[in-house]
Amino acid sequence: MNNPTNTTQPTLEISPGVAMPHIGLGTWPLLGEEATDSIARGITNGYRHIDTAHSYGNEEAIGAGLNRSGIDRSELWVTSKLSLPGHSRTGAVDSYDQALDRLGLDYLDLFLIHWPNPGHDGYLECAGGLQDLVDAGRLRAWGVSNFKPAHLDKLLAAGLRPGVNQVQVDPLHQQADQLEHHRKLSLPTAAYSPLGRAGDFLADPAITAPAAAHGKTPAQVVLRWHLDSGRAAVPKSASDERQRENLDVFDFTLEAAELAAINALDTGAGPRLDSDEYGH
Repeated sequence: MNNPTNTTQPTLEISPGVAMPHIGLGTWPLLGEEATDSIARGITNGYRHIDTAHSYGNEEAIGAGLNRSGIDRSELWVTSKLSLPGHSRTGAVDSYDQALDRLGLDYLDLFLIHWPNPGHDGYLECAGGLQDLVDAGRLRAWGVSNFKPAHLDKLLAAGLRPGVNQVQVDPLHQQADQLEHHRKLSLPTAAYSPLGRAGDFLADPAITAPAAAHGKTPAQVVLRWHLDSGRAAVPKSASDERQRENLDVFDFTLEAAELAAINALDTGAGPRLDSDEYGH
């Protein structure tokens, strides 16, 4: 497989020699032609990192969008995620092959265990299957999503090291203990729902003040906050204007005081879903 290249933005190294673009294009809950069109336009607008999942029900549509874009596969970073049927060593490989078939691709850059589903106690076997795929040269990197510190520690104790943990992070839900554990493990973080759901915090002076100072929108300031904090971020947008806006965050940085003010917005609330109780 070829190594993808990206000229529009910096990258985050998630394993030796494997680095993904800092800003990805999220695709939930886009379906059908809306998803296909959004991805094709997103790539035209400069995205090279596309994020989907089996549970989104849109991998076929995303694959059609990748094809419609006309961009060479080697220029793209494609992430997908497996669900509970993949929680075994052979299930992980089967899930990967099925994802490739739905997307119409020969390989993925990153394949994530979407939820730990600890009650089923299969994520260690699943991770082993994903590592087998990496070792065989069929998959560039594997990682996890929604894994708590205890889940991560169990993986590492078994000699299995994910490249990244994709978790919910926004200014109101900063998951300080979770991200501190990532730092201790030197584990890269990718933020999903990086701009929140309701967006109420976008009007807070901690965000509007740096937006005015840097000539940026509040959403751009929040994405810059993620980047300056060392995280990748995967915002979803189907509009050309917002897609371009979300990528236009690499020509400024936030001052220490500005970062501190946004950090102070943290409510201490956990993610919307508890991964010890929810999964699929």
